[in-house]
Amino acid sequence: MEKPHQTEILYGIHPVTEALAAGRRRFFEIHVASDKTGRRMDPISRLAESRRIPMKNLSRRALADLAGTDMHQDIAARVTPFPVSEWSEIIAKNATTPGKRAYLLIDSLSDPHNLGALIRSALCLGISGVIIPKDRSAAPTPTVSKTSAGALEHIRLARVTNLVYAINDLKKEGVWTFGLDAAGERSISESDLTGDIAIVVGGEDAGIRPLVKKNCDFLCRIPQSGPVTSLNASVAGGVAMYEVFRQRQTTRPA
Repeated sequence: MEKPHQTEILYGIHPVTEALAAGRRRFFEIHVASDKTGRRMDPISRLAESRRIPMKNLSRRALADLAGTDMHQDIAARVTPFPVSEWSEIIAKNATTPGKRAYLLIDSLSDPHNLGALIRSALCLGISGVIIPKDRSAAPTPTVSKTSAGALEHIRLARVTNLVYAINDLKKEGVWTFGLDAAGERSISESDLTGDIAIVVGGEDAGIRPLVKKNCDFLCRIPQSGPVTSLNASVAGGVAMYEVFRQRQTTRPA
């Protein structure tokens, strides 16, 4: 007898669409609002039909109860949990592209909305893999997928017991690691970020933990002005990832 699958409820147009496109989750059924028709649902309906995924109608209230939120955009799907990657697999997958590797390490970020925003930026800006701690961190939940506009469904994400070990693994692979810190010794725009690089973003309140910070190769600050002295974690991470992307585009051979 086949063992019952662990499942979760993925909700929102983009998360469901991107999960279907990525093909990394198993779909058991898709629920849509009883009176919801139109072009936005057509691609999902076609993919569901081609893959023989049952589609069922529910009231909006029942959808909200199923998804656990009113922000379901008239669709929710019962799927297998997000397929977390092994850290060693991410390293091995990128070992053949030296000089082009860029990783995002997220230290103790607790807000799933911040995690989703970072993952969305990471996918758009060519990040090779995202690493988060197994403890004291937001997990890759349906809320994260919704906030990332479905980007989570395509990103390679690993959960590790110890971020310091992950940083040391990257050093062995020739990857330089820099942490974002308001007291960093150099400005991010004045740093050479064109090689193999890993960005460490800290949590919402305390930033990067001391031991993780100590193991970074260097610390960078983001220049800013105004009465507010710190950026939101997801905004700071997005700025750093874009600077890596910008520098690589600028130095690309003609």
